[in-house]
Amino acid sequence: MLRKRLRRKLTAKAKAKAAASASASKPRIEGNATTVSADSERVKAPKRNRRRFSKIAVWLGGLMVVIAGIAFFVTAHWVRGLDISKLENPLPEPTLIMDRNGKPASQLSSSRIVPVSLDQIPLDLRNAVIAVEDRRFYEHSGIDLWSTARALLRDLKSGEMKEGGSTLTQQLAKNMFLASDKTLSRKLKEAGYALKINTVYSKDEILELYLNSIYFGEGRWGVEGAAQEYFAKPVQELKLEEAALLAGLPKAPTTYSPAKNMQKALERRNLVLSLMKEQNFITEAAYEKAVAQPIVLKQHNEESLKGKYPSYVDYVIQEAADVYGFTEEQVLTNGLRIYTDLDPQVQQAAQDVYASDALFPESKPDQLIQSGAVIIDHKTGGIRALVGTRGPQVYRGFNHATQLKRQPGSSFKPLAVYGPALERGYTPSSSLYDGDLDIAGYRPKDWDGQTRGQVTLREAIMRSWNIPAVWLLNEIGIDAGIDFARRAGIALGPADRSLSIALGGLSEGVSPLQMAQAFGAIANLGVRHQAHAIVKVTTKEGYPLVEAQPQPAAVTKPAIAYSLTLLLQDAVKSGTGQAAALGRPTAGKTGTTQLPDTKEFADIGANGIKDAWFVGFTPELTAAVWIGYDQTDKNHYLTTGGAVPAAVFKEIMSRALRDVSASSFSVPDDYVPEPEPTSTWLQSIQEKLGIGKPAANAEQSKNKDNENGKTKGKGKPKEH
Repeated sequence: MLRKRLRRKLTAKAKAKAAASASASKPRIEGNATTVSADSERVKAPKRNRRRFSKIAVWLGGLMVVIAGIAFFVTAHWVRGLDISKLENPLPEPTLIMDRNGKPASQLSSSRIVPVSLDQIPLDLRNAVIAVEDRRFYEHSGIDLWSTARALLRDLKSGEMKEGGSTLTQQLAKNMFLASDKTLSRKLKEAGYALKINTVYSKDEILELYLNSIYFGEGRWGVEGAAQEYFAKPVQELKLEEAALLAGLPKAPTTYSPAKNMQKALERRNLVLSLMKEQNFITEAAYEKAVAQPIVLKQHNEESLKGKYPSYVDYVIQEAADVYGFTEEQVLTNGLRIYTDLDPQVQQAAQDVYASDALFPESKPDQLIQSGAVIIDHKTGGIRALVGTRGPQVYRGFNHATQLKRQPGSSFKPLAVYGPALERGYTPSSSLYDGDLDIAGYRPKDWDGQTRGQVTLREAIMRSWNIPAVWLLNEIGIDAGIDFARRAGIALGPADRSLSIALGGLSEGVSPLQMAQAFGAIANLGVRHQAHAIVKVTTKEGYPLVEAQPQPAAVTKPAIAYSLTLLLQDAVKSGTGQAAALGRPTAGKTGTTQLPDTKEFADIGANGIKDAWFVGFTPELTAAVWIGYDQTDKNHYLTTGGAVPAAVFKEIMSRALRDVSASSFSVPDDYVPEPEPTSTWLQSIQEKLGIGKPAANAEQSKNKDNENGKTKGKGKPKEH
């Protein structure tokens, strides 16, 4: 009974509690209005918003799935349609160099590739390439999304498209099917090709294709060719450190080539070894042993990419890059037809002369006396022949005809002194001062230490006397000489505002190509044509890509150029250039520079020579020849002057013009023959000059160390 009462009480309490709770949750009624609590409204609002947002999310999610599906099927269809059949024959197309007659003269090709199977390629080399280029190669499907995302972030931060994030498969696709432009469109195509390649070929097949087709620099594609190029051995014989060096090259073959920059090549090789250790391809002990090894290159017997006329072809590659924007890889692999002004007869004549030691001074055993020569058609600027070195040819080696920068000595006098003097009314018979000279501390001397009081302009240029040239430049003004040289194609800087330019004492020097172009303007009656090798470039099928656009520039009046030509003819007939006489109309000028005036050369005396030049022309062709050592020191210098390059000039031109009838220089309509010489007075010259007193301000002759055109630490011009 007690239990029943207790149960009824508990039940009643529970009902009362429930009723109270229900009453609290109902709205309160005051009068005719119903008041709803704020808490209750806040509970209901989020539920309605969540339902609304859920519906939107479902619709958006569905839309994104549909768009992604469409994109997937479109991409898949596009990828399936990509043609990758070229991978079956990945050898690049050879480029032909055509001569001025439109006939093939030389071939640029990497068809020397010798494909090797993957099992012939050392595991160390395969692992090295994967370590440095694509560590997730065996994991991704042709595109490494993580690497691509990182590269994309870098591009967004930099505001431009840059290389990066490409897998081996993407690199293979780019090299085989795409241009090298850095655009989003190209990157998307690269990714598409990579996906297609990854579905058709196995990973090992892709790696084999990559290693047989990638560019390793120095004109070599493929690991077998690279092994032969750098180490003169088959690829299967490569050591770990050698494999690591090759693996580091594809990223930037020119930058990391040990043939061009040994230190950067060493740093790159060691980075590859470090990555191999980090990724457990090699042990710590193997790493330590490999990084301790020096890079030892070995000369291979065959000449890489060297057909006929190697120096000329090297310059064609350089001009294609510098003037027309082609990459070296495009020139060597795209099957181009590069039409040039190369004249086979003239080029062969120059090469034959340089192949013999007969005309060159005897070299020291440890260093060959070097030389460079260039022959141009001054009527067009076309380079007919070019020899860039003596001795063994090195692919893209230093070209002494185009890359050399040396002081030209007295061969610069026609440009800096006598040309502008003729423009200002001087004549070949004008008298020039030739005595002791001191212009603001600048005291030029002649090689024999003699003075003659006064000489004619003709005599001064024939005998290449220094004092009259310096005096005359001081008379006409340094700016006149600088301006004439600029018009002739040789730009001089602020450091060259000195009387020493009268003797070729330039701050940076010039190349034989620059000198030939400048003298070519004299030969062409005052009109300069830009020296060039390339006439046009077409595809293999003949579709034009680029074409030279000649822009002749006036240097001086035809009459002035012809007067200067007559003076330079006298220099060859009876002056310092007699060794260049051809038995046909020939004009030209010798030039030599002395050794630097430093303690190292103090015991050698005035007979030591650093550079020897001859620049000259016939009515048909203009040529410049330089001779000297690459590294001049107390054991390596010349003892003969401009007569040696003059003799080389003579031999080349004699052979080149063997089948060409002799002709005379054209006389321009505005030329008026010089009247009979009139008497001049030495006293008036001396009074005008003020012997013993500065006749020019310090700015005109600010380089007081430049005696005889020398700059401290460089050679000084001199004539014999």
